[in-house]
Amino acid sequence: MKKSKWSLLLTLVLVLSMFLAACSGGGDKETGKDTKGGDDGKAAEKPAEPQVLNLLDSEEIPSMDSSLATDSVSFEVLNNVMEGLYRLDKDNKPTPGVAEKHDLSEDGTVYTFHLNPNAKWSDGSKVTANDFVYSWRKALHPDTLSEYAYIMGPVKNANAIQTEGDPLQGKVEELGVKAVDESTLEVTLEAPAPYFLGLTGFATFYPQKEEYVKSKADQYALEANTLLYNGPFVLNEWKHNEGWQYKKNDNYWDKDNVKLDEINVKIVKDVATGVNLYETGQTDITGLSMEYVDQYKGHEDLYTRGEAAVFFLRLNQKSEALKNPNIRKAIDMAYDKKSMVDVLLNNGSTPAYYLVPGDFTPGPDGDDFRKTNGNFGKYDLEKAKELWTTGLKELGKDSVELELLNYDSDGAKKMGEFFKNQLEKNLPGIKVSIKAQPFKQKLELESKGDYDFSYAGWGPDYQDPMTFLDMFITDGGHNQMGYSNPKYDQLISDAKKETDQKKRWEMMLEAEKVLFEDQAISPLYQRGVTGLQKPYVKGLAHHLFGADTSYKWAYIEGKQ
Repeated sequence: MKKSKWSLLLTLVLVLSMFLAACSGGGDKETGKDTKGGDDGKAAEKPAEPQVLNLLDSEEIPSMDSSLATDSVSFEVLNNVMEGLYRLDKDNKPTPGVAEKHDLSEDGTVYTFHLNPNAKWSDGSKVTANDFVYSWRKALHPDTLSEYAYIMGPVKNANAIQTEGDPLQGKVEELGVKAVDESTLEVTLEAPAPYFLGLTGFATFYPQKEEYVKSKADQYALEANTLLYNGPFVLNEWKHNEGWQYKKNDNYWDKDNVKLDEINVKIVKDVATGVNLYETGQTDITGLSMEYVDQYKGHEDLYTRGEAAVFFLRLNQKSEALKNPNIRKAIDMAYDKKSMVDVLLNNGSTPAYYLVPGDFTPGPDGDDFRKTNGNFGKYDLEKAKELWTTGLKELGKDSVELELLNYDSDGAKKMGEFFKNQLEKNLPGIKVSIKAQPFKQKLELESKGDYDFSYAGWGPDYQDPMTFLDMFITDGGHNQMGYSNPKYDQLISDAKKETDQKKRWEMMLEAEKVLFEDQAISPLYQRGVTGLQKPYVKGLAHHLFGADTSYKWAYIEGKQ
């Protein structure tokens, strides 16, 4: 998520404050209780009690370079130590970040951002318009090879700069972003994009100080002290594979509204340890797996919350067997998604027969995308076996061996065993082995296409179906599974250029149908999260898209 928005990939994914024990991983992480705490974001007297929040995460931070980050763990941390032109507030609406305000041209394609003169880097220097120009160009530069470069598609010439053989390929100076002066940034889009303002709060759009980045060279952002920060917090400490610590950023322009002085994050991969740490007061939030959900039923600290992240099986068509559409369709029909959700998760997640989540974004007619397009596929053992038999004949084989790429968390391992057992039981001749990997290594293997099929997730990066759909264009940075369909590519390309919102919506609806006619993926569930959160933790802002949680407005009140 994100993210990814897994991502997640994705994006994979997942929130910094906890991990989804029953299905940790993907482009996403899980968060704590959705409590607003009555905080309205206005400056207030600092609470008398210590403003220290203790959290758990199940994974190491893969990258702190906003131009390279691709996963929900990285996006979660970056969201709290960095800031773009705008950031999401507690209601998922864009609120001023580095930009105090903006003007929009009559045709909706030119944004003029006026930067806050008090916006500073953690070294005390001013955040300037050039910091955005440099960072955005860096993300698109061939030397960077950012997997997330595609997300800059709405900006003029961004797609051409990334397209092999295009006259503008690699010419980052042609990107539609310009520093009018030190405090004014002009951004020109290819076409009106109603979601663009929210997108400026996404990590790939964060600024970077050119002089500092170049001075650190290949050491930039590898440690807490080789990165400049401009957000509510700074990384004070980063112990790789153990955890990290945030400290309040005294150079942040809105520091008076930041109440927490310190956030400590400890990496813990199994649920039992997390629950023990919660019960002994060593963490303020923890995620729960199915057996603990039942144990804590009725507990005042228990929370359940639905999210917009979708988990699925990537079916890598570089695999000889998975090139066959009948094999892919058979796999999708051969396991019971409802049983999986009810028995393994029990956390508010719902079975998914789609890619774009429900209750995420309405179309021009006001109807939710999911309501319009309905479901694709179902659990059907008889049909699955029929397709499987046909597929094997087409391959000239009577058996197939497939390796499942998985996360190494406790919950993900249980999910992997579920897939293995269901498929081997229901599809004669299939043998499934499982390769469990730490989060960062799993992402790397997916990026290389070095797997057969994988357990993955994607959280939305912005509030529009395109954040899910353009993931699977041919050779897309997050396709990662060899899928290619010219019709699908054309629908996505046309939708990105279309100015008529109704026609654009219809193109996206059709694209999702094509994806499932091909059975490019096997969707699993739309995530819900369940866990425990101490009642004295207030003001957490959970987001439907982009980074999962903001700690800017969080505080501790009533801790005994």
